[in-house]
Amino acid sequence: MADQSDVETALVTLASAALYPSGTQVGSVPGVDCRIYRGWPNAAALDADLRAGVVNVTVFPGQGGRVTTRYQQLWAATPTPATLTASVSGLSVSFGGSADLGQSAGILVDRRTYAYRTQLGDTPAAVAANLATQARADQIILLSGATLTIPGAGRLLARVVADASAQMEVRRQLQTFRVTCWCPTPAIRDTTAVAIDQSLAGMPFIDLSDGTQGRLTYAGTTVFDQAQDALLYRRDLIYSVEYATTLSATQPAMLFGQIDINAATVPA
Repeated sequence: MADQSDVETALVTLASAALYPSGTQVGSVPGVDCRIYRGWPNAAALDADLRAGVVNVTVFPGQGGRVTTRYQQLWAATPTPATLTASVSGLSVSFGGSADLGQSAGILVDRRTYAYRTQLGDTPAAVAANLATQARADQIILLSGATLTIPGAGRLLARVVADASAQMEVRRQLQTFRVTCWCPTPAIRDTTAVAIDQSLAGMPFIDLSDGTQGRLTYAGTTVFDQAQDALLYRRDLIYSVEYATTLSATQPAMLFGQIDINAATVPA
């Protein structure tokens, strides 16, 4: 799930990319060293950095925030490709690939279905053997390695599915964040702030660590030039981010289902 800290981390990453577009091994846009981090700066460390000509850029949440939930709570699953394979040739089914955990394999013989869920240490041959054991209760099964043959089968299907990752949004919130540029000169302050703001202006959405996105909106700018801090020239870029709190789960996929044809239920 996305937390406030995930949004802060995303903004730190984006600010860093704006100030070091070619990487930190190359000089920054303002031409001086820049520290970009979450939280409020330590006064003594900040003063030392400013005297040394080092820029600090901090990301700090604003006060308050509000809930903006407006969507139904529904699970949304992302299909995962199976690493185990199954192919049908005539009256035979062959399994291949890798029988990793979190997969289900099955065969449909005429109107009967047989399913097996992979276990730790399984191989395609082990999957075939387990399905053969189940199906032998109803018909003759010939097993050879990872291939099973069903003599006399009228309809033969084989499928493999993998568990899917699913998310459900349980809350949505709007929170403001301050991207603050602490700089030793007005010129460096302006260059630093412009680089960050121009970069973020082209990003209506930002990617978060749980795979969701936050809606990024510019909310204003504040400038501080205080006489008592002769070396401190500060500009706050204020953004609001609307992001979701989600729950994550792993859900099994359907292997075989049923459909109704002419008032008769048929496995599919």
